Amino acid sequence: MAYNIVVIAGSLRKDSFSLKVANALAKLAPASLKLEVVTLAGISFFNQDLEGAPPADWLAFREKLQKSDGVIFVTPEYNRAIPGVLKNAIDVASRPYGKSSFNGKPVGIISNSPGPLGGVSAAKTLQNILPGIAGPILQQPEIYLNAVGDAFDAEGNLTKESLKPVLQAYIDAFAAHVAKHHG
Repeated sequence: MAYNIVVIAGSLRKDSFSLKVANALAKLAPASLKLEVVTLAGISFFNQDLEGAPPADWLAFREKLQKSDGVIFVTPEYNRAIPGVLKNAIDVASRPYGKSSFNGKPVGIISNSPGPLGGVSAAKTLQNILPGIAGPILQQPEIYLNAVGDAFDAEGNLTKESLKPVLQAYIDAFAAHVAKHHG
């Protein structure tokens, strides 16, 4: 049986590195995981006034997460934090209070950047936000992908050989994390 994992690409850009990393990760996943890459383009802004009758896009996003066996966030770094669209999606999915769609779900965090720091501040932002609304976060290996600007070809395929073993080690560790949590 394969565990269903939602991989959230934290950028809206059509050719975002986060989306490319998420798709590369899906190709490297062991048979024990079935990764579904999700983008955030259709999620409307969170507004607590709408909680009584939540918009259909919120309900669909929450349901997808609730049916999953785990979640991996793949995020760029915007101004030393996560993109606003990702924070909005987390706000939408974590509500109503006490009924977070991330509850009990094993979580993975991958940050990336074309720069030298690999989006480490974005990953740390997620590590601050998620406790209390999500399940256990994979602690090791940590993964902050730097210099991803030349890691993919025109079709979005991972071509930077040095990244493949890093992503493989991460997805294998995440598979063990999920199995341990659900075993």
